[in-house]
Amino acid sequence: MRWALIRVSLAVTAMVVIAFAVPLGLVVRELARDRALTNGERQAAAIAPALAITTDRPQLQRAMATTQDRPDRIGLTVPATGYTPAVDLGSHHAPRAAIDRAVLDGAAATLRVPGGYALLRPTAVSSGTVAVVEVFVPDREVTRGVATAWLVLAGVGLALMAGSVVVADRLGSRMIRPTVRLAGAAHRLGEGDLGTRVPEDGPGELRAAAAAFNAMADQVVRLLAAERELAADLSHRLRTPLTVLRLNTAALGGSPAADQTRAAVAQLEREVDQIIRTARQQRGTGRPAGCDAAEVIRERMAFWSALAEDEAREVRHSGADRPVLVPVPRADLAAALDAMLGNVFRHTPEGTAFAVDVHSTGEAVIVLVSDAGPGVAEPAAALRRGHGAGTEGSTGLGLDIVRRVAESTGGDVTIGRSVLGGAEIRLWLGTSAAQPPVPGRRARRLRDRTARGRLR
Repeated sequence: MRWALIRVSLAVTAMVVIAFAVPLGLVVRELARDRALTNGERQAAAIAPALAITTDRPQLQRAMATTQDRPDRIGLTVPATGYTPAVDLGSHHAPRAAIDRAVLDGAAATLRVPGGYALLRPTAVSSGTVAVVEVFVPDREVTRGVATAWLVLAGVGLALMAGSVVVADRLGSRMIRPTVRLAGAAHRLGEGDLGTRVPEDGPGELRAAAAAFNAMADQVVRLLAAERELAADLSHRLRTPLTVLRLNTAALGGSPAADQTRAAVAQLEREVDQIIRTARQQRGTGRPAGCDAAEVIRERMAFWSALAEDEAREVRHSGADRPVLVPVPRADLAAALDAMLGNVFRHTPEGTAFAVDVHSTGEAVIVLVSDAGPGVAEPAAALRRGHGAGTEGSTGLGLDIVRRVAESTGGDVTIGRSVLGGAEIRLWLGTSAAQPPVPGRRARRLRDRTARGRLR
């Protein structure tokens, strides 16, 4: 916007300068030409008194010598009569035919000749004939001072244009400064700084935009606070049935199934407590800390492997034997893995095998969850938030949790056919939290190439 104002101001000033400077330059050139020709007319008129008195050659030579600055500028032609001879003095630049015609017609003429102009001025002489005085005006006299005047006009025009740029830049800076502040505040608010506000100054429209932004930020803070309170309240309601469930599991005895049930109840209680603490806590404005994806996968596989053993499911995982750092909070990655593995248990029959593979490159980490079940009939629809909420045992939010975790790193989630014959959920995580998502086909080619290279 600032550069747009400068360009507009520069264009307007340039048009004004051209509109005035070009005609003024042409006027200056015409004035210089008229001045030079007027000086020539004055020199021709200075010889007329001598011609009216005499046609004697020596006297005319003395008269010409007293009136001309240069000896090659004035020529004189006096035709012969029955009593006086012809007189031809000075230098001539005009064609002889033009001089003869001026003698016969007695009409003045201005001719363009090589190097300048020739002024032919007929004058009656004492012998009763018409003499012609020729004055040569060179081009340098016609254009004297024109170049200097044009340079002055060009300098004034450039100065005006430079001044308009400076003024437009200052005005644009005053107008743009509130806009830049508003854009910066919107960026900080998008990054999570909920305390960001904008001073309401500048032009009226920007003041209104700043007021609307501040009102929106206040509303966002209120809505987030209400959402956290609601999440905390809803989670707290689960503690009562969890307490009853924990007390009941204490009476199950010491069988392996009872131990697994008690461990699951304890894990569920810890998760509920974590949800309550997170909901009550104000999030900071910094970027979330990363975690070791391999460690999280080993921990969650230990939990799900116990359930898989009860259902006679064959379990395999690979790639989690060395550290794999990802820019995702530990709790979020664990929630995404639980969502993907929970879908395997909910939507495939007992005894269905599944596998978890981790592939790491310099630019991404890929987590593949594969199963030997019936697969996903509509992969694109399954990734939409709330899809499947009407089916039994499904809220339709599991894969949406996975998608949000992937997109926070610039990655994505895809569903395809696995090598086991069933569904394959591929979680693509960028290795930097600041990495923007790669749009379109280029992203899909990059991620497919990365996955294929690691699988080979």
